[in-house]
This record gives sequence, C-alpha cells and structure tokens, in this order.
Amino acid sequence: MTTFKTVLGPHEAVAAIKSGELKLSTGDLEFTDFKETHHAFKPMIERQAFDLCEMAITTLILAKSYGRPLHLLPAVMIGRLQQPFASVNANVQMSGPGDLRGKRIGVRSFAQTTVTWQRGILKCDYDADFDGVQWIKFEDGHVPEAPDPAIQAPEGRKMGEMIKAGELDISLGLKAEGEELYPLFGPDPEAVAQEWYHKHGCFAINHVIAVPETMVADHLDVIADFWGLLRQNKAMTPHRGHGPDPKPLGFGENRKSIELLIHYMNELNMLRVPMTVDDLIDPRIREAIGE
Repeated sequence: MTTFKTVLGPHEAVAAIKSGELKLSTGDLEFTDFKETHHAFKPMIERQAFDLCEMAITTLILAKSYGRPLHLLPAVMIGRLQQPFASVNANVQMSGPGDLRGKRIGVRSFAQTTVTWQRGILKCDYDADFDGVQWIKFEDGHVPEAPDPAIQAPEGRKMGEMIKAGELDISLGLKAEGEELYPLFGPDPEAVAQEWYHKHGCFAINHVIAVPETMVADHLDVIADFWGLLRQNKAMTPHRGHGPDPKPLGFGENRKSIELLIHYMNELNMLRVPMTVDDLIDPRIREAIGE
C-alpha cells in the first residue's frame, strides 16, 4: 500500500486515527510528530513536504494568496474565542482596546492566527489605530513572501517576561495572569468574546488540515477515505461542553468563520490579492467528501 506522510497534533479529534485504531483502506498513514505542530507549516508551504498536514488557517489563506498549491480540508483541530488571549502591562493606561497608537505590541509572529483574529477584531470592532505601533515578534512567519513589519525580540527573551518587565505594552496571544497584567478587551474578556460570538455566529478557527495539489490531483480517494476517518473519530469523541461545538467538520459548518477571517485579512491588507471564502473551497474536494 502507498504511504502518506501525515502531521497531526495531539488532539482528541484525531486520537483514534493517530493510535491506529482507525485506519485508511486506501493506504497507510506515516506520522511525523513535532514538539510544536507549527514547525511543520513552513516545510509544507515551501515544498509540500506532507500529504496531510495540520495547518493554521491564516497560514493556509496567506499561502494560497501567494499561489502555493495547497487546499483546505475543513476539519477544525483548534477553535476558540480569541479575546481572552490578550494582555496589557499594568502600568500602561489605555482609553479602550483600540487605543494602540505608538504602543509596543508583542506577537509570536506577525501573521500568526490568534494575532490576525485579534488585529481584525481591533480594527473592525474598535476602530483601532495601528499608526506608530512597534510590533515585536518572537518567531518568523511561515509564508516568506508575506509582508512582516515586526522586529525580532532579543534572542532568548520570552514574551511573558518582557511584558511583565514593561518592555512591551501589550501582548497578543497571552492571557492576563498576575498583578502585572490586565486584559486588553476589558475586565471580563470572556463576556466580550461571547458577545462577539453571538454577533457573528461562529468561533474563531485556529487550525485545520491542508493537502497539497498532488493529493487532490492523484489521490482524491485517499482524501475521501481520510475524511471518513475524521467523521468516525468525531463520533467517538462528541463535543461535551455546553453550547455549540468550536471544532466542527465541513465547509458549511465552518463557512462563517472562514468568511469572517478572510474579511479581516482583506481589511488588514495582508493578502497579495483580495480573496473570498470560495477561493478556499476546492470543488474537487467538496465532491469527494460529500460536502
């Protein structure tokens, strides 16, 4: 049987697939594990190093806007609400979340998915002014062609220690914990996040699965087979929380979230060319998986 190189993080949604309890009938999955799954993104983008690969949704959208031969398989590995993951140094006075002019803002990387969601929310919901913002990154982005105005943090430094020391004003991606920090989106960011959810009717997708054009052209049967495994794994581990599932399967179930993220990315001028949600839905995949 043909072997298909696969990268999936340690998620309940794929645990039975990774353990071998659920197997392809059309081939074998060969797993490559990374200490941090995002380390697989760059080789996937630059040389399509894997056949099935977990990927941040922002990274995938960016890569497609720059012509990389990658396609979306709409299985959410990570989905959440983003407002709680932003913090401010306690000594920084702000009139509101959009008061960003001239601030020093730490980010893991400039186009990271959490950061992109938060920048989009800040721009579209709070009329944020990014003029004079100094972006400080702790990692490079995954799409080398994409603009990256951030400067590299000093080697060996961590975002949490820098914001607590007052060397950053704001951190996007870091929860406010301890007396040194307070939440960017107000004293109750969870409530703000719920209001955003009810306004838009979706969670913020973080990670999905990407497949290269070679898989779509030559192995649609494997993609369909793998999709079946995802559905079986989902049935074995149903959403147990209250309210809607933040990690749904399917193009229809994820359309609102993808559409909103692309809107934010267009508003933030992140994409080489303007895109729509339909640019991310390949009709061959849609037909193969019955979505």
